[in-house]
Amino acid sequence: MAKLIECIPNFSEGQNQEVIDGLVKVAKSVPGVNLFDYSSDKNHNRSVFTLVGDEDGIQEVAFQLVKYASEHIDMTQHHGEHPRMGATDVVPFVPIKDVSVEECVEISKKVAKRINDELHIPIFLYEDSASNPMRKNLAKVRKGQFEGMPEKLQEKDWAPDYGERQIHPTAGVTAVGARMPLVAFNVNLDTDDVAIAKKIAKIIRGSSGGYKYCKGIGIMLEDRNIAQVSMNMVNFEGTPLYRTFETIKFEAKRYGVNVIGSEVIGLTPAKALVDCAEYYLQVEDFDYQKQVLENHLLG
Repeated sequence: MAKLIECIPNFSEGQNQEVIDGLVKVAKSVPGVNLFDYSSDKNHNRSVFTLVGDEDGIQEVAFQLVKYASEHIDMTQHHGEHPRMGATDVVPFVPIKDVSVEECVEISKKVAKRINDELHIPIFLYEDSASNPMRKNLAKVRKGQFEGMPEKLQEKDWAPDYGERQIHPTAGVTAVGARMPLVAFNVNLDTDDVAIAKKIAKIIRGSSGGYKYCKGIGIMLEDRNIAQVSMNMVNFEGTPLYRTFETIKFEAKRYGVNVIGSEVIGLTPAKALVDCAEYYLQVEDFDYQKQVLENHLLG
């Protein structure tokens, strides 16, 4: 069977439709790769693409997308709610079928080296590809963001894994790595006080004593004038979506605030949503493998 790898590059552009359309065109141009999904957020000023392909195709499309982004996104002009450090902020590779995380690590290193060799963008390896434990967590790698990276690269512990200790003048720095699937999950609040969202995010995220597999920040959605708790659930079985959702509802009440909706960005494993249905419906003795029709149809 052909190996299938998922790649979910994040680009620091969610407002210029011409650039986004250009990225889509590149994503569809490489044989052996399918663009499954892409979404853009004007408040985050960020676009997330989901591609699945064979080993050769996924490496080529990742490089070509980073190249296009470096030519069309100027980080010196970029402003958005989401933390970022590069035109292509992060390029994760995820094993899907007949491929291991270790193989994805090797793929990530090949792509990272090529990006630096040909585009002169410094690269940090993160998650399972990380060269040391300090670099496993993307939030730590990205701390300082684009504006703070020139100084950060001069620090003793923060030489890039590939490249010199200087940022690309307009494309910044990119993180490349291999990881297991995560769920990008956001919860919206009926308040325009972003401080409340930030306080709740601090409570739920693992780095500040919350849920181990939750990364969270509080941001403002300017076009809707509401605050949002924006999360990456890096292990949806270790910390299910409903657990952070219910905690956010509980903590919001403290400030007289309600949850008005949530959203999943990009693609998500079906089990992450089935687990929520099982919880809220209080289904007893549910067997995901045996009782979900699609599992039988797809083998």
